[in-house]
Amino acid sequence: MSRSFLESEFKFSFHRRVKKNRHKRTEELSRPNVILIMSDNQQAATLGCYGNSEIESPNLDAMAESGLRFDRAFCPNAFCSPCRASVLTGLLPSQHGVHSWIDDRNAEDWPSEWHALQGHRTLPESLKAHGYRTGIFGKYHLGESETPGAGWDDWVTMEHGHVRSFYGNRITENGERYVHRGHAVDFFTDKALEFIGRDDGPFFAFVPYPAPYGHWPATNDGVRNRYSDRYDRCPMESVPRMGVSAEAVANYDMIRSESGGGLDFSMLVRAPNHLPSLRNYYSQISMVDDAVGRILSAAPDALVLFTADHGLSLGHHGFWGHGASTYPSNLHLAAHSVPLIAHRAGALPSGRSGLHVSNMDLHATILDYVGAEFDRGGPSRSFAPLLRGEEIRSWGDDEVFSEQEETRVIRTPRWAFFKRFRRDGSPELPDALFDVAKDPDETRNLANDPVHSRTVAELSARIDAFFERHSRKEADLWRGGQPIQNSMLTRYWRSVWGNEWGPVYSY
Repeated sequence: MSRSFLESEFKFSFHRRVKKNRHKRTEELSRPNVILIMSDNQQAATLGCYGNSEIESPNLDAMAESGLRFDRAFCPNAFCSPCRASVLTGLLPSQHGVHSWIDDRNAEDWPSEWHALQGHRTLPESLKAHGYRTGIFGKYHLGESETPGAGWDDWVTMEHGHVRSFYGNRITENGERYVHRGHAVDFFTDKALEFIGRDDGPFFAFVPYPAPYGHWPATNDGVRNRYSDRYDRCPMESVPRMGVSAEAVANYDMIRSESGGGLDFSMLVRAPNHLPSLRNYYSQISMVDDAVGRILSAAPDALVLFTADHGLSLGHHGFWGHGASTYPSNLHLAAHSVPLIAHRAGALPSGRSGLHVSNMDLHATILDYVGAEFDRGGPSRSFAPLLRGEEIRSWGDDEVFSEQEETRVIRTPRWAFFKRFRRDGSPELPDALFDVAKDPDETRNLANDPVHSRTVAELSARIDAFFERHSRKEADLWRGGQPIQNSMLTRYWRSVWGNEWGPVYSY
């Protein structure tokens, strides 16, 4: 073989490699890898970067320091399943129909291979169509766990959405079923890192951890993790110790009555002053923080987004839990606020944003950021321009909306207004208005103050207009629609819409 041939072949091969690498780099810039990390039941104020001096969250604090932190991020509903459904579809509960937690105790009654989002185009489906490989590694809580939902290439999830323990969970990994004895956060991190480590095109990794969770028995089983000793003597002064509220007691009585005593939600009134639960909950946050650090180290060039499905009250307002832990339900700051941090080394502006956003906005934002199509007229709004260091020109008013069955909420820089469902013959439930600029802890209800009657009317009209624009009648409980699989207020809605009303599995 001649030297000239070898030289020409080397040059051709070299230029081909350069061209290939240049194409790959261009692809990485235009279609970056995306990792969405979601903790389970965590209000923003439980992280150091959001002002908590008792929690140890060095990795998330560093992520916020070098990335973009949102100080006014909220959830579209304060339950696990509806929020996950909204992030994955970009739709409100009154559109996709998941209004409450998917009750997997009834899984034997579900249709075969049932998933709550069937019929909706999901985030992984849209990203797959855009050339991404997709994987979920964590808690699903939207239906059948043993068969993959639409759009997922890799499917690694746990059997239960209602977390019984952080240890000994039944796992489905791409069709294989087994029990993993170790801590679920470590396990799902390992599986996510295996997926991230492959070199076969842009990827989307969804990592919804089943922690810190906060509910019994998971946080009251006496099982310790490697961060437990750091909180053994923590005074837990970052959470209030208050008397149990009348609304929490009313909720406990209602659930017990409607279930015939079959549902024991007593922890919702017992846990707020239970220091072992509080300390265990904080230790699980440190477990999640450790996992975030591992992922950031493994994928420095990826767009990494950290949030929670929804907040969790740890005794704030005299209750423990989520938005439906009181009657009427609530979307107080503790149950409604979520952390939201965006990071991409060297490619994202650093700083803080005071814009009102929803984690439902992640759907549009991710698709917009990677150049994929998304519904620009839907309730999920893209803040991708902020991630590019640009201004948002089509955001509209600085406000965010949420719903919790019979309660709908609007938040603005000045106000938080809770509007309760009303119809002739329905139970009379009080509205609530809080001046969050003067009363950030939302302690003084101004809804019945005549001085604020115009504000109540204006905010009420804005809520009505928003849901009229975006809801679907069959999924809108305020118009007689039915929820997917479960409702916390079945007796309430039947008193309004009749005894034929009830949850469904599909529309």
